Amino acid sequence: MAYELYYWPTIQGRGEFVRLTLEETGADYVDVARKPGGMAAMMRLMEHAEHPPFAPPFLKDGETLIGQTAAILLYLGARHGLAPKDPAGGLWTHQIQLTISDFVAEAHDTHHPLSVNLYYEDQKPEALRRATDFREERIPKFLSWFERILSRNPGGDAHLVGRGLTYADLSLFQVVEGLTYAFPKAMRRVLEETPRVAALHHAVSLRARIEAYLKSPRRIPFNEEGIFRHYPELDG
Repeated sequence: MAYELYYWPTIQGRGEFVRLTLEETGADYVDVARKPGGMAAMMRLMEHAEHPPFAPPFLKDGETLIGQTAAILLYLGARHGLAPKDPAGGLWTHQIQLTISDFVAEAHDTHHPLSVNLYYEDQKPEALRRATDFREERIPKFLSWFERILSRNPGGDAHLVGRGLTYADLSLFQVVEGLTYAFPKAMRRVLEETPRVAALHHAVSLRARIEAYLKSPRRIPFNEEGIFRHYPELDG
């Protein structure tokens, strides 16, 4: 039975972290909200499920319904060999993913620092101040942490955990992709200082299934409705 992924149909957003994992594993899945009637089906599940997700993305596997990106990836990683089998390694991978979730939330807040219920245009002065701090302080701090993890991984600096690809590697790839779209000037500078992160991003982009996915219509282009938005004035 195919997995059912529920997420907004016009943006990459948090759902893209799940899509990348499903694509890398070659899993059979349906991106439900991109199908006819899919949005209505997504809203019905959110309204009537016994354990309703707070928001998309969520994944349905038979009778199992999982919300929250990190929880979905924890589930998929264990089932498809994208996480270590030992408890300590699995927990460490999950910890990295939760930190990535924090990073993504901060990226989102650069263009919506006051409220998600206001348009970007209604909070531009605050967004400029928030984005400046994010570019100059937070991006270097997060990427330096990932660089340090790569340098200390006993399995080698090609991966965040162990000797093989994990869902955390895929997620870090997506963060670098998104930030490079949103803050191209800032990211050029930071990636020069974090060569292991840059190398991991490049290596993931060349994986056969990921490369095919990135070139396919299944990969929604970045746009100014998602988490990673390019407003030139915020790039400094």
